[in-house]
Amino acid sequence: MSYRLPCARVLATACLAAACLAANAAPAQHAVEAFYRGKVVTIVVGSAVGGGFDTYARLVGRHLGRFIPGNPTVIVQNIPGAGSNKAASYVALQAPKDGTVVGAVQAIAITQPLISDQPVPHDPSKLIMLGSANRSVYFCVVRSDAPVKSFQEAFEKEAIIGTSSEGASLRDYPIMLINLLGVKLRVIGGYTGSREIMIAIERNEVQGMCGMDWSSFATQQRDWISSGFARLLAQEDLNGHPEMNRMGVPLTISFAKTEEDRQIMQMIYSQNLFGRPYLVPPGVPADRVAALRGALAATLQDRALLAEAEKFGLDIGPMGGGELQALVAGLYALPPKIIERAKQSLILKPPAR
Repeated sequence: MSYRLPCARVLATACLAAACLAANAAPAQHAVEAFYRGKVVTIVVGSAVGGGFDTYARLVGRHLGRFIPGNPTVIVQNIPGAGSNKAASYVALQAPKDGTVVGAVQAIAITQPLISDQPVPHDPSKLIMLGSANRSVYFCVVRSDAPVKSFQEAFEKEAIIGTSSEGASLRDYPIMLINLLGVKLRVIGGYTGSREIMIAIERNEVQGMCGMDWSSFATQQRDWISSGFARLLAQEDLNGHPEMNRMGVPLTISFAKTEEDRQIMQMIYSQNLFGRPYLVPPGVPADRVAALRGALAATLQDRALLAEAEKFGLDIGPMGGGELQALVAGLYALPPKIIERAKQSLILKPPAR
């Protein structure tokens, strides 16, 4: 009896604690379910219709409602511009802080204060991360008839590159390569996104682009490589994509001239880990944040979504909201010297005369 009694007490205490947790969780779950029932949840995409971010957001939107308690209707709205900063500002400052608006933005919209002196009206570090659909691997691609046949040749020969707005990877990544590595890329701006630049490449208005995401490219123009229309020059990433690694496509970071240059590139390319982040504004109740994080995680593991993603050639590699939030916090804690040099590396300087 002297042995069994403590065990019984421990068991009873454990059962009581579990019952209390369940009792507390049930009303919270019921409250979230009651809130979302009959509601509309809007995914605000920070890029134009038809691009990679839009494609992923619409895929997520078709399945997410099944996993949010209360099964709300999910719709997608596009607010392109300023490297997704317009959409991020809308989510942070204007959207309801009740969990009915979810942002789907480029990673650079989250790290804007770290890489640019151009102010934004909100604090991106305060946005609440729900998770990410996959990690991004960016790269440079040119027409096969362009004078540059390899990334090494870009140090000696000029390639004309189409770019989009400041803050977008399609603009900032090639600028960084020019400033840090000294490659001869001539940038032509004014394009709204990857789709428009690819049309310009097909028309031979420009010869290529840098800062293109592999997943987006695979959904839109994978046949460029198999047909021989275009060639891959380099990967703008820390580790590279397995498929491009098998092709022998080099990493731009391997061309860094100094250790500090390498650190700058490491900082900027660490944004690739964000992939395709989903977020909500600060102030959303904690129980709804937890429900949305769980719903997004379940959506990205759902068989129906994965089958649809495979059909369209979309990579799915989720990152949880907590892990993503920690990554944001780590970047905002970097030394000021590295942050300042990273900002300078993204400023387009006039060509020397």
